[in-house]
Amino acid sequence: MDADRRSAFLIAGTSSGSGKTTITLGLLAALRMLGHTVQPFKCGPDFIDPGLHRLACGRISRNLDLWMMGAEQVRETFAAGAAEAEISVIEGVMGMFDGQLSSSAALAKGLGVPVVLILDVRSAAESVAAVLKGFETLDPEVAPVAVILNRVASPRHLELVSGAIRAHCRAEILGHLPQSLDFAMPARHLGLFTGEEQPISPEALARLAETIQAQINLERLLELAATATVPALDHAPARQASVVVQARIGVARDRAFCFYYEDNLDLLRAAGAELVFFSPLADDQLPEGLDGLYLGGGYPELYARELSSNLGMRQAVYDWGESGRPLYAECGGFMYLTEGIAGDDVGVLPMVGVFPVTARMQKKRASLGYREVRLEQDCFFGPAGSLFRGHEFHYSVIDEMPVQIERIYAVNRGVHRIDSREGYRYNNVLGGYLHLHFGFNPRMAVEFVRACRPGSPLGEEQ
Repeated sequence: MDADRRSAFLIAGTSSGSGKTTITLGLLAALRMLGHTVQPFKCGPDFIDPGLHRLACGRISRNLDLWMMGAEQVRETFAAGAAEAEISVIEGVMGMFDGQLSSSAALAKGLGVPVVLILDVRSAAESVAAVLKGFETLDPEVAPVAVILNRVASPRHLELVSGAIRAHCRAEILGHLPQSLDFAMPARHLGLFTGEEQPISPEALARLAETIQAQINLERLLELAATATVPALDHAPARQASVVVQARIGVARDRAFCFYYEDNLDLLRAAGAELVFFSPLADDQLPEGLDGLYLGGGYPELYARELSSNLGMRQAVYDWGESGRPLYAECGGFMYLTEGIAGDDVGVLPMVGVFPVTARMQKKRASLGYREVRLEQDCFFGPAGSLFRGHEFHYSVIDEMPVQIERIYAVNRGVHRIDSREGYRYNNVLGGYLHLHFGFNPRMAVEFVRACRPGSPLGEEQ
C-alpha cells in the first residue's frame, strides 16, 4: 500500500499519570494559537480526553482503537480527519506498550506516525536514561524519536537528566515542563470532567499554551511530525459520501449524556440518518418527527435529580419504548431507562422505567474492559451471529433483570469464552452497559437506520 505524507505525531507516556493529557492539551492549544489547524485523536476507547481536546483546539477529536474498530476503520477515521487539518496530534493511552493491539505503540506503527514520549522524571535523574533506552529497544520499529521531560524540579535536575539521555539514547529532547507547573486536571470517580462541563477555563488553557511555547521546541516538533508516512486509503471514506436521508434519529446529548464515539454518529449519517440532538435535562419533550432514538453514555447519576424531575421527558421516552419503535441505549442511557438510580445520599430517584430494575451506584468500579458481542437473535443491528466490539466502564450495577426481558448478546470478556448474556430487549428497546463501536461492523449503522426508516417492518416490535 502506498503512503501519504501527512504531518502527525503520537504523544506516548511511560505509564498512566505521566502527563500525556496535560501536555497534549497544551500542544493542541499552542499549535492553534500559532495559527495551525490541528486535528486531535485519542488512542483507545476513552470518552473524556476527546472532549477536552475539543476545548483546546476547537475540533472534534476521534478515537483510534485497532482492536475495537479494526485496522481498516482506524485508517479511514485517521485519514478522513487528517485530510482536513495541517497537523494531527494523537494522544496515547496508558504506557506506550500497554494494551497489546490497542496500545499506543501498535497504533503508531500501524499509522506510520512518529512517537514523542513523555518522561516523568520525578524522583529520578540519570536512571531516566535507562527507562528511555528500554523504550527505544523494546521495538525499534516504533522507537520514540523525541522526548518531553515532565516535572523537572530544578536546573541541576534538568542538567543531570538531559546529560544522561544525550549520552545513552537516540531520542531528541524537545523541552521540559517544571514540577511547579500551574495547571491541574479536575477529577472525580469516573475520571476527569467532561468537555461539555467546561472544566478548564480559556484562561487556564492560554497559560498552558504559553508555557508549552516557551518550554518546548515546537518548530522541531513540526519537522518531526512531517516525517509521518500514513498508509493511503484505496477508497474514499464512506462518511464523505452524500446520501439521501432515510430516517430521523434523536440523539440525547447534554452534560448527562455525552459519551459517543464520533464514528458511530458519522456512520449513521453515512447510512442515511439525520441526527437530531436533544437534551433529557433541558427539554420536556422529544423532537418532532423522529423515527428512532439513541441514548448514549455519560454521567446520569450526577444529574439524577434533574433527570428525575423532568417528568415530561421521562414520559415521552417511556411512551416511545412502549410504541415498538427502535431505541438503543448504552451505559448511562441504559441507566436512564431503568426504574431509578440509587445512591447513598439520594435514595432511589425515579427514571424512565422501561426496564424493571434499579441502577445502584457502587463505591468501587463495577466493570472495566473490552468486550466482544455475538448476537444470538436478530435485532435492529443485524442478524443472529453478527459480531460487534466495544468497551465497558461503569460504577453502577443493576438488580437481576427479570426473565421475561430478553438477553440477545453473548458477551466475551476477553477470556476466550462466553461468560454472560446481556443486551436487554423489551419491545424494540435494546439496552445494556456496553459502549459498542460501529466501526468494527459498519453494517450496524446501516441496519439500525433501515430499521428506523418509516414504514420499515424492522421498525415495528420485534
